[in-house]
Amino acid sequence: MQRIVSFLPSATELIYALEAQEQLLGVTHECTYPKEAKNKPKIINTVIDSENLDSKQIDEITCKLMNDGQDIFVLDKENIKNAKPSLIVSQNTCEVCAAHTNQIQQAVEMLETKPEIYSMDPHSVKEILEGITEFAKIIDREEKGKKLKKELEFRIEKIKNKKIINKPRIVAIEWVNPFFTAGHWVPEMIKISGGVNMISKTGEHSQRMLMQKITNVEPEIIILMPCGFDVKRTKTEYEKFLKNDQEWNKLQAVKKGNVFAVDANSFFSKPSIRTIEGIEILAKIIHPEIFSDLSVVEDSYMKLS
Repeated sequence: MQRIVSFLPSATELIYALEAQEQLLGVTHECTYPKEAKNKPKIINTVIDSENLDSKQIDEITCKLMNDGQDIFVLDKENIKNAKPSLIVSQNTCEVCAAHTNQIQQAVEMLETKPEIYSMDPHSVKEILEGITEFAKIIDREEKGKKLKKELEFRIEKIKNKKIINKPRIVAIEWVNPFFTAGHWVPEMIKISGGVNMISKTGEHSQRMLMQKITNVEPEIIILMPCGFDVKRTKTEYEKFLKNDQEWNKLQAVKKGNVFAVDANSFFSKPSIRTIEGIEILAKIIHPEIFSDLSVVEDSYMKLS
């Protein structure tokens, strides 16, 4: 039986979905779903106290650490040694969002028996789905992987099969202060759910942007999805930085009350299987009349006044 350590929250979610959690012997501080994952030994922690900082403060500290060549994440050496992993699951998508190369190298160097390193690096919904069966095969859960992928594809097709004529212009914002576009898989999620994504493109990294860029594309709907934040936390950020901003309040989407906060931490920030539910949430936001019968998790989104 493989001994798995996950440096990636989305991989942890997938391991549980594939019912291979008994093989999982180490996770990160961000592996909070499902709730049982919180009880696994932590092999990675962060030096940033993001729970008590706003988006501007987090950005400033992150930029300083990176400019100074310091790590954002810290390896728990004792826990990684005790785990004795035969497989470490990592990523290359974003060095701010999850443990990166430095921590992987440190872990390998201190282990007597060198583990296999498997990197999950999806940048689109299609790649997230393909990654399910690929990873399932590696951990001997091939049939479960195929079944899970098929179930998720079916949910996507149910949305795609709806006849949608009017497709509003959407701007998804991944960070509030400073503004960042929502890249990677989010543009594809918006397209599937019946919107026209503006500014960013599928597969592209998220990028810093100015207010003028949002003004230029005249979005009909704005969706706030700050990386790692839930709805409540996003609402707090909105009220602190945007609610009374004059430029922001000139935007047509704001004037018409078409600004929404979503639970980004659960359904948008990570390339996890829960991005499929994120697509369903977007469908409810963008076309509430068409998807009125679609059920989504309570408190997964909110219209901001």
